[in-house]
Amino acid sequence: MVWGTNAPQTRSFTALPGKIMKRKKVYRPGVRDGYDMWAPSYDDTPNPLVALDRRYTLNCLTAKPAGYILDAGCGTGAHLLALRRAGSQPVGVDLSMGMLRIARDRLPGIPLAQANLNEGLPLARGVFDAAVCSLVSEHLTNLRVFFADTLSVLRAGGRLVFSAFHPEMAAAGVEANFEANGCEYRLGAEHHTVEDYVDYIHDAGFRNVRCEEYSVDAELVERIPRAKKYLGHPLLLIIQALHPKCSAV
Repeated sequence: MVWGTNAPQTRSFTALPGKIMKRKKVYRPGVRDGYDMWAPSYDDTPNPLVALDRRYTLNCLTAKPAGYILDAGCGTGAHLLALRRAGSQPVGVDLSMGMLRIARDRLPGIPLAQANLNEGLPLARGVFDAAVCSLVSEHLTNLRVFFADTLSVLRAGGRLVFSAFHPEMAAAGVEANFEANGCEYRLGAEHHTVEDYVDYIHDAGFRNVRCEEYSVDAELVERIPRAKKYLGHPLLLIIQALHPKCSAV
């Protein structure tokens, strides 16, 4: 995602010598509509958070890459593609039909469904070997429902890999945003804490919960120069947990 700080939603102007310079107009279309609008250009947007996520998140599944894997919040299907190439049988759900259309065109044959993760998963219980939820944390308003439902669709010993926009960034006012047609669209960020995630995951019934955070490094700045302002700061949080019937990570 592209990240920016909170700003007024009204039109404003800055006076410069001899002229008036108009600032970009800022809109807040809501999460579903915003990602529908962003979908066609999402994968073309240089994004340090997404780059970190694609570097680290799926590596957490290397111990068992095969089997049925849920991608909750699959977006345009980048992780679905990687999972299929690794020999898994992935299934994707997402709130945005615009994102799902991109994923469907890219990955014909992979089961996809629209779902609001805050309202539960429209999936059979106890069928998945693992669940990945990548970079939708800041849009989760009902952590209790999401983590409980995720546990219910996993088999005994199933693994959860939950990658999140680091709470420190959200607390600082940074949020998902993109530009289109000369306007800026901001999609908000819920102010959860690391403790919120860990507590709700544990309360849902997961065990062996562990967290790791990942910061912007020089290699990432070389690839995405505008990431320099985040150099050394944690952007990505990954939490792993297991279905309680398995005792070792």
